Amino acid sequence: MSKKKQPPKPAAAAGLLGLGLDNTDGHKRITTGERFAIVGGSEETHGRMTETVVKTFEVLKTRGKQLEQVEPKELAEILHRATPR
Repeated sequence: MSKKKQPPKPAAAAGLLGLGLDNTDGHKRITTGERFAIVGGSEETHGRMTETVVKTFEVLKTRGKQLEQVEPKELAEILHRATPR
């Protein structure tokens, strides 16, 4: 019996989504990048989420990793440290 060849698996894709729910001023805020989208939030929240994601990708770059190569625990640690205080 011969085995059928399996088609190659597509490369894993990963992205980050930030969703802000504290908007009360009626503005629709959307910021997108190659691997992320930030939607909603107050001006302050949206800015903090955007800064966090940008810093997160900078850290990944310095570590020589892509988003899909990082374990969830490591990503959580990076995000936590990248969040402005």
